[in-house]
Amino acid sequence: MKAYLILATWLILATSCQSPSVSVTKTDPTVISETERMNRIHIDFNKDRAAVTDYIKAYYPEVTDSMLDTWEKEKSLEVMEIDGEKWYFTNAGPNLFRINKEAQAVKEAKDGVSLSGSEQVNMKHLPEVMNELRSSGTTQSTPVGMEVTYTLTVKANVVPDGEIIRCWLPYPREDNRRQKNVALLAVSDSEYTIAPKNALHRTLYMEKKAVKDQQAVFSFSFRYTSAAEWFNLTDEMIQPYDTSSALYKEFTAERNTHVLFTPAIRELSRQVVGNETRPLQMVRKIFTYINNNYPWASAREYSTVPNIPEYVIENKHGDCGMVSLLFITLCRLNGIPAKWQSGFMMHPGDVNLHDWAEIYFKGIGWVPVDQSFGIPTFASSDNTRYFFSNGIDAYRLIVNDDFSAPLVPAKQFTRSETVDFQRGEVEWRKGNLYFDQWKWKIDVKYPTKLF
Repeated sequence: MKAYLILATWLILATSCQSPSVSVTKTDPTVISETERMNRIHIDFNKDRAAVTDYIKAYYPEVTDSMLDTWEKEKSLEVMEIDGEKWYFTNAGPNLFRINKEAQAVKEAKDGVSLSGSEQVNMKHLPEVMNELRSSGTTQSTPVGMEVTYTLTVKANVVPDGEIIRCWLPYPREDNRRQKNVALLAVSDSEYTIAPKNALHRTLYMEKKAVKDQQAVFSFSFRYTSAAEWFNLTDEMIQPYDTSSALYKEFTAERNTHVLFTPAIRELSRQVVGNETRPLQMVRKIFTYINNNYPWASAREYSTVPNIPEYVIENKHGDCGMVSLLFITLCRLNGIPAKWQSGFMMHPGDVNLHDWAEIYFKGIGWVPVDQSFGIPTFASSDNTRYFFSNGIDAYRLIVNDDFSAPLVPAKQFTRSETVDFQRGEVEWRKGNLYFDQWKWKIDVKYPTKLF
């Protein structure tokens, strides 16, 4: 297996906070060693052929080795050779029926077709948002209020008794135009640090002593309001870019390791964008192409992937963050400022980690784009069909305004998630605690009265 070294840009915050009880090194915790990468791959690729075959047999009772070989070759069934043996991605079976159109049709014929929780919410929510904003002539809807409890639990005895566990939890941004009225309600420990508002990955940090045979629980509660945003754009509304501006230069630049203008990216851009020069139409073409050609599928850990956009192109699928990075890269290559944003999708009945993007139009400002939500299957009009190419629903929790940014206080060891920051991060004096050593939980309530 080829050895890849994941590199990432280390950004320096203007303001930072340092834990007084734990010293930290100056190493970059978003750089992962090849040994650690291989260990993480082993965790993700944990299914043998028999296990994958058993799953597939529910829809293809007479599945053959030849069929499996074909699906592997066409990248519908994700597999990797490790130590001379074939191992399949943990969600390779379910992903087959998301990636392969024929397999998807077989599954739908048996199980039927149903909307996801977020789609059920948005089928009603999106038309309401657009109607409200057309009437008001504004770009932000009436906000939704949410109360959240976030809990991270470290398994017993993964850290020796008496040692200090350091924990970073996702905290809502307070410098965002859509997300307002953030209020901290409770914290499980009396001593904690909240990262500055300008920290690109927003965190609440705590420390706790490990106790033999006991789990270590870190938890806090907060509330906030979130508004949908939708821009009813035309080509004429968008002004020419000032290509000499700092904003333009920063957000159209390449960025290690996942926003690079590689030959594969340039070739895809030629196919998708062609000779189009109007920014809005370029965005629409990129958004539509990714939606139509790279279906959502559960993804391996980002820290194990050398270049995420190229992974999407090669494997013909990606999860929300993967297709967002491909979208961002193609936009930047074509001179459209684009950046990363992430946190959680907070739709009632469908709360989960989620990533999306923002693009900048001169004369308009920053516009949200959710490439993964893409073109809704329930859309009956162009405005609904392309809502997520120039808008976003209200059910969001924004934590991050960039990828691979530093944590506050600084993390000493390699992060579990070297690109995003959503579930949290944990370490102790002798190393990082990876995802298999702890669990996370998010509970959300939707009060009818705004704060």
